[in-house]
Amino acid sequence: MPIDEQDFQQYHLDTLAIRSGRLTTDEGAHGEPIFTTSSYVFDSAAQAAARFSGAEKGNIYSRFTNPTVRSFEQRLAALEGAERCVATSSGMAAILSTVMALLQSGDEVICSRSVFGTTNVLFEKYLHKFGVKTSFVNLTDLEEWKAAFTGQTRMLFMETPSNPLCEVADIAQLAELAHANNALLVVDNCFCTPVLQQPLALGADISLHSATKFLDGQGRCIGGAVCGSDKLMEEVFGFLRSAGPTMSPFNAWVFLKGLETLSLRMQAHSANALRLADWLEQHPGVEKVYYAGLPSHPQHLLARTQQQAFGGVLSFRVKGGRAEAWKVIDSTRFLSITGNLGDTKTTITHPATTTHGRLSDDAKSKAGITENLIRVAVGLEHISDIKADLDLGLSGLANNRPD
Repeated sequence: MPIDEQDFQQYHLDTLAIRSGRLTTDEGAHGEPIFTTSSYVFDSAAQAAARFSGAEKGNIYSRFTNPTVRSFEQRLAALEGAERCVATSSGMAAILSTVMALLQSGDEVICSRSVFGTTNVLFEKYLHKFGVKTSFVNLTDLEEWKAAFTGQTRMLFMETPSNPLCEVADIAQLAELAHANNALLVVDNCFCTPVLQQPLALGADISLHSATKFLDGQGRCIGGAVCGSDKLMEEVFGFLRSAGPTMSPFNAWVFLKGLETLSLRMQAHSANALRLADWLEQHPGVEKVYYAGLPSHPQHLLARTQQQAFGGVLSFRVKGGRAEAWKVIDSTRFLSITGNLGDTKTTITHPATTTHGRLSDDAKSKAGITENLIRVAVGLEHISDIKADLDLGLSGLANNRPD
């Protein structure tokens, strides 16, 4: 007998990643189909009216109702422990949809400085035009968060672990602070995914993703997702229905396939990243390594209690400046020089001139984005080969340093 979708909650996350969000047709296909249609046919004018008014559930128009997209939403919601998920066209669209749906002119946001550079630009430049003010604080300094509150604060926004310095915030602590001040806590869970971290279970109101990253896992498609309560997600869905930052059915199908291997991949990414971080920390060409899996990391103990593992992204400072950082990057032979992350292929980038390149020098300085910083999203190649490729440039730096 087929299992009802709600009954899947009794199963482990690995099973949910494969079996929840089932999408079946009368054809009996074992794999989920892709519904590549813009619109849907109704049995009658009365049914069309009922669908459009919301009196009857069902498909209307693929800008906001598509079976393949819905299947992805249901599966990710199950993994996040959320009542509902709304899929979007990109990770930035997920953030935009959240703030446009839940904030209004005059509201204020407190955001950690250590977020993806474009997130910073979205809040500081574009949302500011519509009367939403943003204050930026140190992710790990609770007193800064407290001091930034005003009577108009309605949302706290953060990434944990952060991009690219892998700082870790106490989600439960910040959730308590937000709720005591009538504000929402939104967590970008991109680096950990629900396999390694459950923000909603720790008290956050919303967990969102760039599905482009680890949820896909092979760098194939662009997409995003917002997860939370039915009440909050209904508002996000309303914005998506009207504004249209919609995930395509094909991309949703790719993400569905990605979720099936997410648990295995995140454990493998984490294992490779920890071994690479250990090696980099001992390398004579490296000044400092940022990875929460290292005992030297200031939030290592918090990460151990809040996360199942430490993820696949790390960063490090080379001994030198931009020229030395670029030399290390350019010396690699198979590592992919790209700003994307979450791929089976290891990627490497220079944050100060790529992912965070649009920030002012002052904003970069406050966020710890220095010219000698390199970010590596550790893939699934053999760890010895990853080390050897990085060492092509690092060994030169070490050999050329004065004693």
